[in-house]
Amino acid sequence: MIGYLIIGALAGFVASKIYKKEGSGCLINLLLGIVGGWLGGEVLGWLGITATGSIGNFVVAVIGAIILLWLWNKLS
Repeated sequence: MIGYLIIGALAGFVASKIYKKEGSGCLINLLLGIVGGWLGGEVLGWLGITATGSIGNFVVAVIGAIILLWLWNKLS
């Protein structure tokens, strides 16, 4: 469980750096990574793509967090 939280926080940080060129703070990065992991898993699952291992989960969470940031910016 702690490993997933660490991966989520790192994924949120990387996604916010890629998308906005700056971090969003620890709590926001953690939430971005966790929700992004779920969103990325859903979107890639629809495409028939699955990820395995810690690195695969990290990549999926980063992709999902970037999608989440993009959607948030479009809706706000």
